[in-house]
Amino acid sequence: MANYFTDNTDLLFHFNRLKLEDVVEMAEHGYTEAKEYDFAPVDYQDAIDNYRKVLEIVGDITANVVAPQAAAVDEEGSHFAEGKVAYAKGIQEALEQLTKAELMGFTLPRRYGGLNIPTTLYTMAIEMVSRAEASLMNLFGLQDIAETINKYGTEEQRQEFLPQFASGEATGAMALTEPDAGSDLQAVNMTAYQDESGQWRLKGVKRFITNGNAQIILVLARSEPGTKDGRGLSLFACYGKDKVVVRRIENKLGIHGSPTCELQFNDTPAQLIGKRKFGLIKYVMDMMNGARLGVAGQALGISQAAYEEALRYAKAREQFGKSIFEIPVVANMLVDMRVTLESDRSLLYAACHWVDLRNKLEERVEELKAQKQDFSAESARLKEASRVAALLTPMAKYVLSENANKITYDSLQVHGGTGYMREFNVERLARDARITNIYEGTSQLQIVAAIGGVLNDIFGQDFAAREQKEAAGSLGRLADELKEMRERFLDALKFVTDKTDKHSQGVSAKELVEMYSYIYTGWLLMDEAEVDSRKVFIARRYILSAAAKTRRNWEIIKKDLYSDLLHAEDILI
Repeated sequence: MANYFTDNTDLLFHFNRLKLEDVVEMAEHGYTEAKEYDFAPVDYQDAIDNYRKVLEIVGDITANVVAPQAAAVDEEGSHFAEGKVAYAKGIQEALEQLTKAELMGFTLPRRYGGLNIPTTLYTMAIEMVSRAEASLMNLFGLQDIAETINKYGTEEQRQEFLPQFASGEATGAMALTEPDAGSDLQAVNMTAYQDESGQWRLKGVKRFITNGNAQIILVLARSEPGTKDGRGLSLFACYGKDKVVVRRIENKLGIHGSPTCELQFNDTPAQLIGKRKFGLIKYVMDMMNGARLGVAGQALGISQAAYEEALRYAKAREQFGKSIFEIPVVANMLVDMRVTLESDRSLLYAACHWVDLRNKLEERVEELKAQKQDFSAESARLKEASRVAALLTPMAKYVLSENANKITYDSLQVHGGTGYMREFNVERLARDARITNIYEGTSQLQIVAAIGGVLNDIFGQDFAAREQKEAAGSLGRLADELKEMRERFLDALKFVTDKTDKHSQGVSAKELVEMYSYIYTGWLLMDEAEVDSRKVFIARRYILSAAAKTRRNWEIIKKDLYSDLLHAEDILI
């Protein structure tokens, strides 16, 4: 039988190179949880063995239950009648299987029924789910909603809500977007008020809400009358059955198995999560960063599926007396797809590592504070991990979602005219990929989120240290390419920052972020090439291509190509 975990050699490569000792030790509280829970690990190797078993289960379900129904799910879509939403048959069956396997509380603590598994492993599961059927990820991958309650809610709220998520009794939704407040969440107008008894209530409309028919909804609403910015917004939890009306579901281009709803809140009773006025500036931003990592995993899963479809078709399709796989221009496309897949996976799981480290260090610092112990060492590590995670999360979301669109585009091209037909999976994959660089923050907003870390060159010392190391043979030549790429980046960075105006930095942000991602990912691939000879080819192909793109971006910046954007209104008429 197929298995999307054990069949994927590159995913296994990354699993086998996990370095989560610190993360797991903190998550397991020094492995003391084994005293309370029979299934908790007793040491790091035991934890890794447990994680492998869980991912094998995910790989089995996704390959043999979810994937075979993906086309039918896309065709059937979600149903809406008389204010009620129903999932496609295949989605409902998949959720039932994942629930039976106890996979709906992946990262939640065991005391609430969860598996207590780090984000890195959860993202690997998301990748497999998305490869099988992308819209299912929008239900399975919304476990970050439960994590937000776990992190910022009261103990009473955790006891109330989290077991429902972990058992599969409830799915979640985050209701942020409004008809007049899309990416600009500071413009949210949903009203939150307290009635005579002190009960919080919600009134207003939310739009484009993924899985808006969920049983538990986190809602961003304006709790402070008279405010007009993010400081007047708070976060609330409510039940979908309590005076929440689904007004419609959207007729979308792709991800048909995931209902996207317009919701009306009619004085809905709700519970405040955390503190007033921190809804957007702290809680939602944290939740969205988790969601962005999930969408990066979704994009990677779609890319993997598209690559597999293209490779299979190219080997089977004969033209001019041979398979099209033997035509060099086609083979070249397939190689580029494979290299992009593997470089994307390296970037994603590097980002996950830093997010895991940040999350667990946050918990550790809070524990030490409560125990009135010294936490200075952990606090210093937390500061570094937070800075790195804040850069790599939007960078991964940007790079992987853009690449998913390219890979699915090329996969359809390999199929030729047949790929344009509904009978072939690649047509669905191309439609599904298109949303990944739009929702949870468009690609342009990911650039905005990442540029601060790039302008500060937060990996500068790491890059400099790597450049001092000797690399043998062909890796030495690749190291020289990375050094030259960094020189061009620093030159472009100086050119931009010397101007001191925000406009110059803004118009060059895309090129700078891309250059930084090329250098960072290139060094990741160099590390991998040192332990696996097959990765030498991947590193060479990626770095040489990235070097050419770096030169292009450098020229765009140095020639001040976008300086005329100051006169955009005169040009765009």
